[in-house]
Amino acid sequence: MQPSPVHITPLPPITLVGPGRVGGSLARSLRGAGIAARLLDRDDLEAGSAEAEVVLLCVPDDEIETACARVAAAAPRLRFIGHTSGATPLGALAAATARGCDGFSLHPLQTIPDSATDLTGAPVAISGSTPEATDLAHEVAERCQMIPFDVPEESRAAYHAAAAIASNFLVALEVGAEELLAAVGIENGRELLTPLVLRTAANWSERGAAALTGPIARGEEATVSRHLEAIAATAPELAPLYRALAEWTRTIAATGDRR
Repeated sequence: MQPSPVHITPLPPITLVGPGRVGGSLARSLRGAGIAARLLDRDDLEAGSAEAEVVLLCVPDDEIETACARVAAAAPRLRFIGHTSGATPLGALAAATARGCDGFSLHPLQTIPDSATDLTGAPVAISGSTPEATDLAHEVAERCQMIPFDVPEESRAAYHAAAAIASNFLVALEVGAEELLAAVGIENGRELLTPLVLRTAANWSERGAAALTGPIARGEEATVSRHLEAIAATAPELAPLYRALAEWTRTIAATGDRR
């Protein structure tokens, strides 16, 4: 059992850098929780963070180190600095932690399509360079009605890969299915496939691997061969993807994996 975090009351104002989808949605959540939040554009970083004690960097992964160095140089009162990357280690915050600041990360395990996304109830991956930083991240998440869980530093890349498979690759797969329908003259593929996709996702949520259906689960390899012939004739770029996923599906079906 993880120890309960120490509640930090009141939370100091939080300065967020990066008014994109993640920054905007987190600012909305913080304000809804009664936490003072200031959202800065990268161009206003130095002036806007001069008095900041807590800064959360909501910038692309390859900009974290640079943004951190800029904040560290501009914010003499800085105590905590964090980022919202799922895969980037806390070492990217070294420009600030080297001068005594505590580092943390806070990554919502949720797809965020726009800057007004409601994060209520979303799980959020937490890590901290010190117990105080971890406590702060937990407190922020809980106040925003998100569900925090700890991810060890050495597991961050694997954690984020799982998130990408579950979300990004799902979208890519459905686009592929939609394009295959279009290739054979069936219009409105997304509309037609949506009930199937949503029901499948619900089945997986309820039953895990036991939700697996279809020709591979039933051992109908002749049908799988016909699929590959049809794909080769209409959308050959999808054939390697189908083969790879078919092999993984066979493994799940054969081992009776019911996680």
